[in-house]
Amino acid sequence: MAPYETDDVAGAAHDEDRPSARRKAARYAVPVAVVGVAAITIGLVPALAASGDPDLPKITAQQLIEKIAKSDVQQLSGTVRFSTDLGLPNLGGLEGGLASGMAKGDGDGSSADPQSKLTELVSGTHTLRVAENGPDKQKLSLLESGSEYSLIHDGKDVWGYDSKSNEVYHSTAADSGKQHRAEPPATPKDFADEALKSVDDTTAVTVDGTERVAGRDAYKLLITPKQSGTTVGAISIAVDAKTGMPLKFTLTPKSGGAAVLDAGFTQVSFSAPGASTFDFTPPKGAKVTEGKQEHKAPRHEAGKPGGGLAQGMEGAKVLGKGWTSIATFDTGSRGGLPTGSKGGDLGGFLGSLGDQVSGSFGKGTVFSTRLVNALITDDGKVYAGAVTKEALVKAADEGK
Repeated sequence: MAPYETDDVAGAAHDEDRPSARRKAARYAVPVAVVGVAAITIGLVPALAASGDPDLPKITAQQLIEKIAKSDVQQLSGTVRFSTDLGLPNLGGLEGGLASGMAKGDGDGSSADPQSKLTELVSGTHTLRVAENGPDKQKLSLLESGSEYSLIHDGKDVWGYDSKSNEVYHSTAADSGKQHRAEPPATPKDFADEALKSVDDTTAVTVDGTERVAGRDAYKLLITPKQSGTTVGAISIAVDAKTGMPLKFTLTPKSGGAAVLDAGFTQVSFSAPGASTFDFTPPKGAKVTEGKQEHKAPRHEAGKPGGGLAQGMEGAKVLGKGWTSIATFDTGSRGGLPTGSKGGDLGGFLGSLGDQVSGSFGKGTVFSTRLVNALITDDGKVYAGAVTKEALVKAADEGK
């Protein structure tokens, strides 16, 4: 089947205060370095249409965006396959431990604390089970080999349970309902809502045919940067033809290869989950950690239009716009990273991960992933974005 007609869509109506797009708590988000960027830079090089693709009525990109905006699925249950591959070096699991340790720095020291446990989504392939019944009841379970971690939001109560350690984390929120959501951005809809906020005149949006996802007919929405200098390829979102709910969200960089992030339903039902799905009582003998009361659940806004990574870094100055925007801030630390001989073994390790660069700004080190690059100068400034190494050096030269 040939792709449907194409449109360049700029300034689509993404400022609507949709309840389903606002029920996110940043406290339970995967670290912004992954989600904040991935949520607005996810892409997939269009694949050839298969002969079994569904034959659906034609729709324009603008109409499909509006269909997503109007979708307000309140009840569902299903399984999501979640994979991330930023191309980080193999540190024998150390990277996961470091991420978990950084998260615990602001947490309560429990292995069941969502801030530490859900950092595991930063790398590898995971299976998630999700369930929702209105704004007050959500459940997300991370299935592991021989164990399971569950995060449950039931009214004002938020429970985290790690079956491996038999630890429980409990917190309460003063504002239950529309402004609170217990789960992190892990479903296709979570990412799609953030990605669509970033559509502007630097972006081309098209409808790229149809496909079947989790046994349901879906349209494929393709979002492609118009700007050069970005590491982003395009955003592909599979949209349920009946409900308008995103069913799959995939990310690969412009350089191609395996997806950087791929989140898609393998099974989904829009019937109400059983009431017992959201019941939780700490098991006998479990260690229970009480978290601090959340007076108001914060909103996750890492994917604001024109911001991307820059909007996800509090206090950062934004250079440029759209897909080539760069966040910059001054750490106040002079002398740069302890690379080379002055850093000993640590310096050698850090030096092996980064590339030494120089320019009018002086000298610095560029650390790269398959999507996000960051330049740390010897005078303590940081430049980061989903842009090429050359773009970072140029930004540093112009901002010296």
